[in-house]
Amino acid sequence: MKNIAMIPARMGSQRLKQKNLLPLQGVPLLVHAVRKCLAAGVFDEVWVNSEHDTFGEMAMAEGARFHKRPAELANNVATSEQFVAQFLETHDCDRLFQVHSIAPLLTVAELTRFTHDMVSGDYDVMLSVVDEPLEAFCRGEPVNFTLAEKTNSQDLPPVRRVTWSVTGWRSSTYLEAYRAGRCATYAGRVGMTSINRLAGHVIKTADDLALAEALYPLVHDAAPVPAL
Repeated sequence: MKNIAMIPARMGSQRLKQKNLLPLQGVPLLVHAVRKCLAAGVFDEVWVNSEHDTFGEMAMAEGARFHKRPAELANNVATSEQFVAQFLETHDCDRLFQVHSIAPLLTVAELTRFTHDMVSGDYDVMLSVVDEPLEAFCRGEPVNFTLAEKTNSQDLPPVRRVTWSVTGWRSSTYLEAYRAGRCATYAGRVGMTSINRLAGHVIKTADDLALAEALYPLVHDAAPVPAL
């Protein structure tokens, strides 16, 4: 069984310009993700998926591989389903694990556990979630509680917030759904693995990056970025 890690990286991010190149603890966000995937030791191959050669040079310098996606799959109109499908059409594997560089507080241990949970559970899709054991509303309506009574928070079923820090797919199920014009992201049997709330912190703004910078030593026990 072949398991591949894929790290998507666009140069043209909108809210935080060229965020994959921005330093965290002195190391670009993309490099954090590459080193994390390699250090986990659970992937047969680690790939960076981008339209820009700069990311390819960074990937290969770290010992990963580079998939250059077509430019039209790196604009603001292209969907994740499109570039994931294009990658799977090009690279044969049993499972694909998408690891986002913008979730640098996801640890190697959590990445390893996530991969194990998908494989051992034989899921078609595995989502990373943060469990929120608090009252939640959606469109003005209660989701996990009732307005008819007050329930202690510890007795509530948690809302399971999808973070996309890491996501896994069975390649054959994904491609079958995509080729049939169905939603491939959630095709088949879906599983969920809980991750730490900080691991679900994703960087979309400068404030998000500053928060990750402050929390990184706490999450990673003040250890340096793995050097490979």
